[in-house]
Amino acid sequence: MSHVFTHPSPLPYELPPLESITAQDLIDGVREGIAEQLERVEAIVANPAPATFATTFGALEASSPILRRAMGAARNIIPSHGTPAMKEAELVISELGTAHEDALTLHPGLTARLAQVDLSALKGEEARLAEQTLLRRRLAGAELSEADREALRSLNERISALNTRFGQRVSEDMNDAAVLLSADEARGLSASALASSAAAAEAAGREGHLLTLILPSVQPALAELSDAASRERLHTASVSRGSGEPGGTLDLAVQISALRAERAALLGYAHHAEATLATRSETRLEVVRELLGRAVAPAVANAAAEDARIEQATGAPVAPWDRSAGLDAVAARDYGVDAAVLKDYFELDRVLEEGVFRAARLVYGLTLTPRPDLPVHHPDARVWEVFEEDGTGLGLFIGDCFARPSKRGGAWMNSLREGASALGEKPVVMNNLNIPRPAEGEPALCTLDEVNTLFHEFGHALHGLFSAAAYPSLAGTSIPTDIVEFPSQVNEMWARHPQVLPHYAKHWRTGEALPAETLEALGAAAQWGEGFSTTEYLGAALLDLAWHTLAPGERVEDPLAFEDAALRELGFDPTVIAPRYRSGYFQHIFESGYSAGYYSYFWAEVLDADTVAWFEEQPDVRAAGQRFREEFLARGNTRDTLASFRAYRGRDADPSFLLRRRGLLPA
Repeated sequence: MSHVFTHPSPLPYELPPLESITAQDLIDGVREGIAEQLERVEAIVANPAPATFATTFGALEASSPILRRAMGAARNIIPSHGTPAMKEAELVISELGTAHEDALTLHPGLTARLAQVDLSALKGEEARLAEQTLLRRRLAGAELSEADREALRSLNERISALNTRFGQRVSEDMNDAAVLLSADEARGLSASALASSAAAAEAAGREGHLLTLILPSVQPALAELSDAASRERLHTASVSRGSGEPGGTLDLAVQISALRAERAALLGYAHHAEATLATRSETRLEVVRELLGRAVAPAVANAAAEDARIEQATGAPVAPWDRSAGLDAVAARDYGVDAAVLKDYFELDRVLEEGVFRAARLVYGLTLTPRPDLPVHHPDARVWEVFEEDGTGLGLFIGDCFARPSKRGGAWMNSLREGASALGEKPVVMNNLNIPRPAEGEPALCTLDEVNTLFHEFGHALHGLFSAAAYPSLAGTSIPTDIVEFPSQVNEMWARHPQVLPHYAKHWRTGEALPAETLEALGAAAQWGEGFSTTEYLGAALLDLAWHTLAPGERVEDPLAFEDAALRELGFDPTVIAPRYRSGYFQHIFESGYSAGYYSYFWAEVLDADTVAWFEEQPDVRAAGQRFREEFLARGNTRDTLASFRAYRGRDADPSFLLRRRGLLPA
């Protein structure tokens, strides 16, 4: 039977026919792809010729074209447009994929065949692929006894199903927790926020202004709402998401963490965090804890000092739901920065075209051309073709910026296709954001945070687009989790670069440039709010490690009490500052692959801050961008990622750049 994914798509860059792919197409494609790969793996195992890299590791990389096409489409369509049918398909695909991955990694014949290759004869990317493949297989249980392999299969299937359900429940909880306000209760919201919230209410068949939630604890509207009771309702709705009832997210978190600990023990590790760090650029838990712990006390102290300034400015104690408005009030009073006014200067399309894409041209010589002729999975999404400086086609970029009920919360990048020269593939990458959709006829205006997010996610896109790897397992963003955020964080620097910002920061109505004094104020205010921001982040990062250093058999009976105790023990008061994600909606660690790895943002920012300093030292931005591209972005995981950092920086990363940036060390 021929399915959508049986043959390569005839579209440019083999873009799948996204607009017509159904949930059943995805399931059928995954099933067909699994069958194809299993057949090819059996051929690898049965090959009577002496085992070589090409007939084993190389053949394994090329063994799953149908599956990679189907999974690439599923990973992009379902989180971005998760209709009920797609959500049902996701559960089926998750179960199929987990079982298949286990069938490959726990295949004794394949393990034996790979072991026959003379690794000492391998060099460069081939050596790296063999090393990483064997490490992943070892961590996946390839060297276990048959009985233990069967136990591992069962654990993986259960964990995978729970992960998927957690992500789906988070989306459901966000929609259910949306806050409906009357016109009076919505006082203070900007014109665009009022229009979009009214449109959201109308779409839901309700009257008033419906504030839909985003994934983090702090909601954007908290900075604008004039009514304290409305702010409290919104804050409470946000931080109360999740429940401990059977099948609720807190119950799922308890089950997931317990099963992960059991799996770690089966593999010979003390806990899930120890097993997970084996694949990271920094493998020592004590080093990670020391880095995070070093920042806690000064971050909490800075946050308290910020609250004192807010109280002085407002004349009232700072409640958690008042902090966003208070931070903005002090920024407006002391630095002349008004967040609501700033939005008028950040119109989405201009930020993209004259900001994000202009920076890509300035630093890397890229040009992005709209391709409205190519299909997308939802009308909100748009496609651009990406060209090199010499006009060579590099790949496709898909942008899907607006929030909707069918989309997961947060912002992310995924690849539909990796750049892998051994398979003749060029990259197709997608960015998803959750900017509130404007009312009909109104402009889409961005907060400063949303501007930074646009640059951040495009940094991930560049990492995928620049892949020069031969093999997909080592291509683009397929690098250790604790360093994958580094390129995207570096890309944020261009948002305020003097050769970029003046081109996109223009009033949407008048075309007036953002005033020079506002630019100066933004610079002066750069560290304002870092105490709060760092504290909420560290709380989440250390909460992640608390969940994932549980010993096998150590059961959490009350997840909220566990969360509270863990945070207080580490120096936080969660009633004053909630972690960026509480356990009930911590999708990063219970569904999205960051378990025991949310610290990665901080570790990656160590490299980022050091690299920003390096860029600022360079006399030629374009030449520096090319070096960064060639030595790091294009390399993917084809060599040790910290070696790639040293290749352009000339030394190991220095944490002091980050600590000073966040106001945790003297300037």
